[in-house]
Amino acid sequence: MSSKNRIFTVTVLAAAALALGACASSNKPNTNEGSKSETTGQYIDDATVTAKVKTAIANDVGVKAASNVNVETYRGVVQLSGFADSDAQASKAVAAAKKVNGVRSVKNDMRIKAGS
Repeated sequence: MSSKNRIFTVTVLAAAALALGACASSNKPNTNEGSKSETTGQYIDDATVTAKVKTAIANDVGVKAASNVNVETYRGVVQLSGFADSDAQASKAVAAAKKVNGVRSVKNDMRIKAGS
């Protein structure tokens, strides 16, 4: 690798490290469950769990139904909201979410569509 390539690579890596550092929580890690601060690692873990839950719901319940379900994750606790066509569909979404690795618990705040 040439000297120019090494300098460019080091510069890019340093910029990436600074960018990631800027995203990190400035608070000290807090073991208090009531705390709303989240480290960068926790945020990434939660985003990964959210994506996996959305995929699981789409695979188990169906893509059309999954598009009506909102998924949010905070420290492994998944909250499902939005609309389902039936109680059975909502239950399937909850069951699919509970099967995902990294999910600590699931809060079901989904509503059943009127006339379903």
